[in-house]
Amino acid sequence: MQEGSFIWSYVEQQHRAVDKRNDSLWLVFLLLASVILFTVNLGGLPLQDGDEGIVATVAREILQAPSDSLRWLYPTLAGEPYHDKPPLIHWLVAGAYAMGGINEWTTRLPGALLMAISVPLLYCIGREIFRQRWAAIYSALIYLTMLPVVRYGRLAIMEGAIACFLMTMILCLLRSRRDLRYCLGVGISFGLICLTHGKIGLCLGVVTLIFLYWDTPRLLTCYYFWLAILIGCIPVGCWYGLQVLQYGYSFTEMDTKISLITVKSISNSHGKLPWYYLMEIAKWTWPWLIFLPATFRITWENNNFSWAKLLIVWFGVYLLLISLISIKLPWYILPIYPSLALAFGYQLTQIENLPLFSGYPRIWVTSLAILAVLASTASIYFSCRSTSKIELQIIFASVALTMTLAAILAERGDRQFLKILVWGSYLSLLLLMKSNFWIWELNTLYPVKPVAAMISRLNPEVTEVYTSFPYHRPSLDFYSDRTIIPMSVNQLQSYWGYHQKPYFLVNKPTLENLQLKSVRILDQAEDWQLITKDNN
Repeated sequence: MQEGSFIWSYVEQQHRAVDKRNDSLWLVFLLLASVILFTVNLGGLPLQDGDEGIVATVAREILQAPSDSLRWLYPTLAGEPYHDKPPLIHWLVAGAYAMGGINEWTTRLPGALLMAISVPLLYCIGREIFRQRWAAIYSALIYLTMLPVVRYGRLAIMEGAIACFLMTMILCLLRSRRDLRYCLGVGISFGLICLTHGKIGLCLGVVTLIFLYWDTPRLLTCYYFWLAILIGCIPVGCWYGLQVLQYGYSFTEMDTKISLITVKSISNSHGKLPWYYLMEIAKWTWPWLIFLPATFRITWENNNFSWAKLLIVWFGVYLLLISLISIKLPWYILPIYPSLALAFGYQLTQIENLPLFSGYPRIWVTSLAILAVLASTASIYFSCRSTSKIELQIIFASVALTMTLAAILAERGDRQFLKILVWGSYLSLLLLMKSNFWIWELNTLYPVKPVAAMISRLNPEVTEVYTSFPYHRPSLDFYSDRTIIPMSVNQLQSYWGYHQKPYFLVNKPTLENLQLKSVRILDQAEDWQLITKDNN
C-alpha cells in the first residue's frame, strides 16, 4: 500500500514538473511573438494626433525641466499645468527619452512593451480559469491577433499600460480566492491603473467588485482585501491631493479643457451614440467575430462557472460603463478585448475536442469565404491603381490566402483550419506593422513633419503660431516645439490687424481668402505657408 502511494506521488510530481515546463515554454514563446509584433517598425511613422502628441510633449517637458524642479510631480503641456491624466505613462516615456533620445521609437516603446507583456499574462489567466491548456493558448493567440489590440497597443497612449496592469489585477484576483496574499497584487495593480487613467481605473474597479459579489462574496468582507486596495490607492490619492493643493478648484477645469482638446484632435468623438463601441467591435474584430454567436451561447449556458461569470461581467459591465461616458475614443474599448479572446479561446477548444465530421457550421465557412473574396478584391484593387501600393497588395493577398485555406479546411471538417486562421492572421498583422500603413489616419491629413520642420526654423523666441487649420494638432506642437493655435478666418484677420508681428500658418486658398496686407512669406512646405507682417 505504501509502495503504491509512493509511486502515485512520484508520478504526480513528474506530471506537475512537465506541466510547469510546458507552461514556461509557452510563456516564453508568447512573449517573444508579442514583442516582435508590437515593436517591429515602431518608430517608422510620425506620432499620431491626440494622446500620442500630448504624451510626447509632456514627457519631453518632464525630461528637459531643471533638475531642482518638480515638473515630474506637476507636469505641464506647453508650459501650462497638465491634468488630463495621471503621469505614470509620461514618467515611463520620459525615462525612455533619457536612455534612447527623443524620437518616435522611444515614445512608443514603454506602452508597446507593456502591451506585449499582457499577452503571456492573459495565458496565465486562461490557465487559472480553464482546465485545458489549449483554451489558454488559443485565448492568448486570438488576443495577439486582434487588429485593434496590436494597432492601439503600439501607440504612445495609456491603454498598453492599462492592459498589462489589468491582466495582473485579474490574475491576482483569481488567485486570491485561495491565497489572500495575492490581494496585495490586486491593490497595487488597481493603483497603477488609476495612476495611468483614473476614469478607466474606476470602471475596471466596478467590474472587479461586481464579479466578486457574484462569484466570491467572502472576499468583499475580508479586511485584508480592502487593506490591499487602500495600499494600492495611496500613491493615487497623494498625487491627486497634491494637485488640488497646488492648483485648487482650477484642477478640474483644466482637466476638462485638455480632454476636449484631445477629442477634437482625433475626431468628432464627443456625443457619439451609446452603441459606438459595439460598432467598433463589429468593424475590427474579424475574423474572430464569426465565432461570436456560438461563444455567447456557450458562455451564458455555463454562467454557474467562475470563468463564465468573469467574462460576462468583464464584457457586459465595462461595455455599459464606457458607453455611458460622453467622450468616446476608439481605444477606450481596448480593455474589453481580453474577455472576448478568453471566450473565443474556450469556444475553439470545445471545437477541437469534437469528433471529426463532414463540416463546421455553414455560417463559418461562408463568412471565411466572404472575407477571402473581400481581401482578394482589395489586393487586386491596389495592384491596378496608377500609383501601385505593393505593400497593401501583399498584405491583402496574405489575408486572402489565410481566409481561403481556412474556409476550405472548415468545409472539410478539418480542425487545422483554426491553426491556419491564427498563424495567417499573425503573419498578415506582421506585414501590416512592417508597412507604413498601420496608422492609416495619418494619410487623411497633411504630413506633419515637413510642416513642423518649417516652423522649427523660426526664431526660438517665437513660441506661438496661429493656423487656419480647423483643430489643434498636438503632434505638430511636439515636432515644431511651438504652440500652434487654430483660429477662424475672421479671428486671423482681426489678430493680423491688431498685432505688429503675428506668425500665421495658412494654406494657399486661405491666404487668398484672408486678403491680408503687407504679407511676408517666410517659408513653405507641402501646401502650407508660414507668413508674417512685412513692416518695411
